[in-house]
Amino acid sequence: MYSSSQICGVNPIAALPFTAQGEPDYASVDRLLGHLADTGIQGLTLFGIASEFPKLEDSERLRLADQFISTLSGSGIFRALSVTDHSTEVAVKRARDYQKRGADALMLLPPFFLQPDNAAISHHIFSVLEAVEIPVMVQYAPGETGLSITPEKLSEVARRYPHAVFKIECNPPVDYTREFLQRAPKACVLNGYAGLYMPEMLSAGGKGVMPGCSFSEIYVQIYRLWQAGEHDQARALHARLLPWIRRWMTHCEYIIQVEKTILHKRGIIATDYCRHPGWTLTAEDHQSIDTFISTFSL
Repeated sequence: MYSSSQICGVNPIAALPFTAQGEPDYASVDRLLGHLADTGIQGLTLFGIASEFPKLEDSERLRLADQFISTLSGSGIFRALSVTDHSTEVAVKRARDYQKRGADALMLLPPFFLQPDNAAISHHIFSVLEAVEIPVMVQYAPGETGLSITPEKLSEVARRYPHAVFKIECNPPVDYTREFLQRAPKACVLNGYAGLYMPEMLSAGGKGVMPGCSFSEIYVQIYRLWQAGEHDQARALHARLLPWIRRWMTHCEYIIQVEKTILHKRGIIATDYCRHPGWTLTAEDHQSIDTFISTFSL
C-alpha cells in the first residue's frame, strides 16, 4: 500500500478518449494507458477535470475505473481515482468502492454546487478521509469551483489526517503553498494547473505536478532535471514550455481539447472528440499544435 510520502513526481490526469460518435473508446483508453506507463511518470489519476468527469454516465465511470486499475496493474506507477460527488454520503460510498476495486490513492474534489458553508465542506472532506486508508489527494481548484479554502483551514486537514495529500491549483499557487507548508510542514503538496508554476512550486516545497497527459515526457524531463540538482536546466526547459501552456490554460475546455488533439495527432488515440459542451479549435490552433509537437519532438 502506498503512503502519502510516496505520492510525488509527475502524476498526470488521464484524458478520456471517445469515438467520433461520442462514446467511450475503450481500445484507445488501453493504448493511452500503455503509452503513459512508458513515459516515466510516477502516477496517473483518472476522473479529474481533464478527464471530462462531469460528462460521464455512472456505468461508464465504473467500467473505466476497472479498466484503469487492471491495465496499469504491475506498471510500478500509483493509480488514483478521483471522487467528485457533491453528496457526502455518495462520496464516502464511492471512495470505499474505489479502494476496494484496487486504487492506490484517491483524489477528492470538495463539493461546491450551491455553495456549501465551510462546516459542510470540512465535514465532506473529513468523512471521505475517514472512510479509507489509502492516500487521498484533496484538490483545491478555486478558479474552476468558485470555492475558496484558506491555508489555515487546509492545514487543519493535514494535521488530522496523515494520509492526506494536497493538490493546490489556485492561480498563482506559490504564496498559498508557502503559507500552507509553514502551518503544515510535513504535508505533501502537488500542483496542477498544467504545471504553469512547476519550478516555483518545487522550490517552495512541492513534491510534484499533476498536469494533463498529452506531453507527459516534457514534465518528466523537467522533474528529473530538478531531482538531479540541475535546476537551471529544469527552469530553462519549463520556460520553453510555458508560452504554450499559458495560452491553452486560459480556459479549461480549451486545454482539454488541445490535449486530446495532441494525443490524436501523435497517433495515441483514435479521435480528438470531446463531449459537449466543449471547445472548438481554430485553424490557427491546429497549426500551433503541429508546431508544438515538432518543437518538442513528440
